[in-house]
Amino acid sequence: MKVLEYEILLNLRTTFKTNNAAMILGVYWYFKFPENLYRFQFFKFFKGFGGHANNLAELEARVSVDHPENLIRKLEELHPRFKRMYLSIKINENKLLISTGDYTLFDEHFQFVSEIEKLLILANAHMIDTPFEVQSSRNLSPENVTYETIEHRFMQITGSDFRKNNAENISVRIDCNLPTIHKENLINDLICICTEENIHVFYYYDCDFKEHSNLMFFFSNGRQMENAVQHVDINAFGSKVRQLEQKYPLHFGIFGGMEYYPRNGPNIEMITDEDYILNTH
Repeated sequence: MKVLEYEILLNLRTTFKTNNAAMILGVYWYFKFPENLYRFQFFKFFKGFGGHANNLAELEARVSVDHPENLIRKLEELHPRFKRMYLSIKINENKLLISTGDYTLFDEHFQFVSEIEKLLILANAHMIDTPFEVQSSRNLSPENVTYETIEHRFMQITGSDFRKNNAENISVRIDCNLPTIHKENLINDLICICTEENIHVFYYYDCDFKEHSNLMFFFSNGRQMENAVQHVDINAFGSKVRQLEQKYPLHFGIFGGMEYYPRNGPNIEMITDEDYILNTH
């Protein structure tokens, strides 16, 4: 379990970039390429470095093509299918540098690039290795985004270790404690909230002691495909979790010190794409 390298963008005391006041949880790639899932003829993967570098992970193709204006038109026609993506096209006569990227490359990004590869093949494009002077550029922007403040400081945005095919996972983590007698009912209520808020992954670690329970909850989603990207309104989700304080003697945070840190688990309540989220085998 780790906090995302780009947590500065998601810090609970600042703002995060969202789409329609929601964010995307789930499986992504940043540091490594999704081996065995995608194979590209033209595009190369440039990993993110995180930390102070804070750079995007990028997919980039440097090609020459006989009729670049035709290819650019095809790219412009393709882009509305993948309106969350940006696409940069740098041009020098028949030479093009085509790139896209993000801090979280979801399956949707790689599917976008797969479609661009098809267009490059149809255009009889050829890879080139030498740099060229950019004479003009065309930028296809993603749909408008808004900035939303995470209102609930008991929530953390966390990453993961590497999973299947080098995948990582964005999750919401919530630590809390309450009398053990209420644990099962609390978990059942959280399952209902997950269903209401478009969350399909829910697992936790626990430690029961002296009729009390420390709990570390994780909420996420699976792989994010074209036309099936799942947006989660983090503040709506957090508000519903906060309301559970009125129903149970619930306190956020871990009680009793490291001796009672919740290490028992993962206990899985809801899961999809398990191999990309948990190393349980």
